[in-house]
Amino acid sequence: MNINLAINEGSKILNSKFIPNPLLDAEILMAKIINKDRNYILLNYSNPINKNDLNKFFKLIEKRSLGKPVAYLIKKKSFWNSEFIISNDTLIPRPDTELVVENTLKLTKQRNKLNILDIGVGSGCILLSILKERKDFIGTGIDISEKCLNISKKNAINLKVSSRVKFYKSDVDKFNLGKYDLIVSNPPYINTCKIKYLERDVAEFEPKLALDGGLDGLSEIRKVIKKSSELIKKNSKFILEIGFDQKNKVINLLKKEGFYINSIQKDYANNDRCIVSTKI
Repeated sequence: MNINLAINEGSKILNSKFIPNPLLDAEILMAKIINKDRNYILLNYSNPINKNDLNKFFKLIEKRSLGKPVAYLIKKKSFWNSEFIISNDTLIPRPDTELVVENTLKLTKQRNKLNILDIGVGSGCILLSILKERKDFIGTGIDISEKCLNISKKNAINLKVSSRVKFYKSDVDKFNLGKYDLIVSNPPYINTCKIKYLERDVAEFEPKLALDGGLDGLSEIRKVIKKSSELIKKNSKFILEIGFDQKNKVINLLKKEGFYINSIQKDYANNDRCIVSTKI
């Protein structure tokens, strides 16, 4: 069987299970199996594929047909200007989260040697993307998951920023190290009861630890805001990702902890997604 026939067969299987973008997914999975990029696939459709690789390909197709996200199957995801290693223990980086990076870079154009804290660092996608762009910044990432921190460390090495970043396993409540020029966070903010209603890819496969924001969706956000108000330097910026319907409640929490609201940023679907604030 050649690459083209295998991809078409895989695509049909995914289509029959109502997986969106079945052809694209099949191409990406094939590229993973034969260890080439997708361009190679498109230019070498008629090349034969050996039996061993074919079996591996159809095993991935089967997993995808059951809803497992492509990013977990190929163990990587593009975010900002880099490719990040991910695992089943990390949230899959999303385009909406790039808002946090974008706003950070906008606000720090004229700044040097800033010390940044990322609360709930996950795969490291926010913090490491910033450090890659700002060559003299240093960073600290904390997470409650040891497995996430191990992924972050690998990504820091791959992005050549490991000498400027430190990682700590800690609950946000218990972290008391240092004072920071800027704090960023994408905490869990989904209402516990609503997790089961998310898309199957998310609800069944992404880590609950990174999604579950408690009964009102704000329990982790409260902790992050409180701790940030203690760890941030005066007149410094705090950039927080939020749920689409949480703006007013989060603004009240921020004001209570001494933050001035600079702006609310909308995501690609025009939902409120990111709050930029200043400690006053």
